[in-house]
Amino acid sequence: MKNNQNFAVRLARTHFNSCLILLFCGLLFNNCKVNSGSAGKAKSIRTLMVGGGASHDFNQWYKQADAATLRRDNFATVRYTDNTDSIAAYLPQTDVLYLANNQPINNPQVRQAIFDFVKSGKGLVLGHAALWYNWKDWPEYNLQLASGGSRGHDRYGNFNVNIINTNHPVTKGVEPAFSLKDELYYFKTDPNGPGVEVLANASVAGSDRIFPSVFVVNNPQARIVGIALGHDAESHNITPYQTLLRNAIKWAAKK
Repeated sequence: MKNNQNFAVRLARTHFNSCLILLFCGLLFNNCKVNSGSAGKAKSIRTLMVGGGASHDFNQWYKQADAATLRRDNFATVRYTDNTDSIAAYLPQTDVLYLANNQPINNPQVRQAIFDFVKSGKGLVLGHAALWYNWKDWPEYNLQLASGGSRGHDRYGNFNVNIINTNHPVTKGVEPAFSLKDELYYFKTDPNGPGVEVLANASVAGSDRIFPSVFVVNNPQARIVGIALGHDAESHNITPYQTLLRNAIKWAAKK
């Protein structure tokens, strides 16, 4: 009888200990899930997108299309603004500044905040309209941040894009050659600027004129990417453009 009682006690203790172990494992698993979820959210790249200006539908192709491309799979959080005076207030919560506007940035404090943001090592992506020589009273923008710019483009139509550096993170997973309808920007580097590394060129079939289409600026503090593509749906809705954009944001954020 005594042996049976001892066996029952040992069995109860074993069962109790097993329950404690299972409870501990359950709590540990739930904690891991919470931490994993928090880590996933923390990895989203905080992107400030600036649009607005003339000759482009910034709301449709940037605020909506590009924002959707970047938000997919929780890749990035996107704040869009077409109020250039608000840029400085948003920069402290930003990993990458994505300028796509050709409207003026007149506020001297905002201009300085953009340069300070870059000097601090944060990322900058310059899209399509922001690669134009938009502001005669702000030559430092094109000289130092874009290392050049465009003063003209072909009539809207079909042209070819050729990746010339397939090993760069910005071009990872992009078709080595594709065609699209867009405005072929005549981007030219400024010899007095920091210079650029061209990742992709654009050209019209049968023409010997070739212009940079995707490039990175040789900036010692920050990572800056220029993407000259982006007039309308014919670029924003195709996979090569979307891949380039996501890669550019990721690389600029040093992820």
